[in-house]
Amino acid sequence: MAGAIAVLDVGKTNVKLALFAPDGTLLWERSTLNRVMPGPPYPHANVDAIWAFLIEALRDASAAHRIGAIVPTTHACAGAFVDGVGLVLPVLDYEFAGVEEIEPLYAPLRPPYSETLSPQLPVGLNQGRQIAWQKQKFPEAFAGAKHYLIYPQYWSWRLTGVAASEVTMLGCHSDLWAPIKGRPSSLAAKLDLPRLTPPFRRAWDRLGPVKPEVAARTGLDPDTGVLCGVHDSNASLLPHLASRKPPFTIVSTGTWVILMAPGLGVGGLHEADDMLANVDVERRPTACARFMGGREYGEIVGAAKGDADAIGRVIASGTMALPSFAQQGGPFASRKGEIRGAVASCDRPALATLYIALMTDLMLRGLGAGAGDLIVEGSFAGNLAYCGLLAALRPSQRVLAGDDSAGTARGAALLARWPASHPENAQERPIEASSIKALAAYRAAWNA
Repeated sequence: MAGAIAVLDVGKTNVKLALFAPDGTLLWERSTLNRVMPGPPYPHANVDAIWAFLIEALRDASAAHRIGAIVPTTHACAGAFVDGVGLVLPVLDYEFAGVEEIEPLYAPLRPPYSETLSPQLPVGLNQGRQIAWQKQKFPEAFAGAKHYLIYPQYWSWRLTGVAASEVTMLGCHSDLWAPIKGRPSSLAAKLDLPRLTPPFRRAWDRLGPVKPEVAARTGLDPDTGVLCGVHDSNASLLPHLASRKPPFTIVSTGTWVILMAPGLGVGGLHEADDMLANVDVERRPTACARFMGGREYGEIVGAAKGDADAIGRVIASGTMALPSFAQQGGPFASRKGEIRGAVASCDRPALATLYIALMTDLMLRGLGAGAGDLIVEGSFAGNLAYCGLLAALRPSQRVLAGDDSAGTARGAALLARWPASHPENAQERPIEASSIKALAAYRAAWNA
């Protein structure tokens, strides 16, 4: 595919357009904040602002580089009811707690964990609960919808007018996919989704060229192709699927810490520990676990400033941060977080780093992930104290820190030449294990 690959990366916090050369080199990048609209009728994504950003960014990017393809990737737990023209309901924000009022009606519809490998989660983190709530609250809009588009495919539809479905988002704790059988779950029919579900396409399929009006507004070649698109965590996984043989473990960090263990098998997953089967672009179930690590880190640190040199001092003091400091996801979401012991303000970043490392290790042990490389990606890859603690806590695995702030978008760009094969990512650096004394004893006490 000739030309640069433009990736629209819609995250929960930021929206980015990034351009990559066919060899993966980052050529151009622009980002903006992603702000949730408060409603009415409920908190929702500001798709008009995202679209305006995308058009302007494509116009400027195409003036600097020839673009051959566009790939959308987005955060999970979002979808759009559309008719032939546009939205019939706003794209609901998954953190909206109001959807929980549907639980007495939703619980009997929800398939068993053995079918979906999708744990029961709060607010709108199970996408099926969102849909059930919207169907009950807005029956006329629901009846008037032509398609329900998962979020990456909403953006490919806006760019091309071609409606499609794809498995990576549906296979991410939505309750809507049966990953072992590789088909929609029994819930889909109960919610009347077969009527609204467009044909399934592969993430790397070219849905069509951009609409003529998009080409006119952006200066893109009218034949610029738009690919179906992919869930963002699965985009992060793609470079490793192309360059490594399982088993290995990815620790994708940001607002969420998402642990992915390709090749491990999904037979040992436990719903109570927020373990799930993600589904990769090849429709293979992947053992995963997650907790809201980035948000918890921020809650522990607050406005404090400090450095990682204090970790030894925190361990020596016996002060502990115990879960959970976010009430969404993870094995302790129902437990209120607490700090036991005294901690100076300047030591809070060290305490938070220690907490995130211990939570990561705990969940990796729960998954049974102990073989092959462990690769840390995202915001915590730059926290060398966190990476060093993981290396000390996980002696059976080589720990590598990714040095790629555009990792998700770069992975999505691989779809333009998938199936891909390339050398192992040279932007990863080996991490030396922390030598802090009494870490093992501290971990044992923390776990207890």
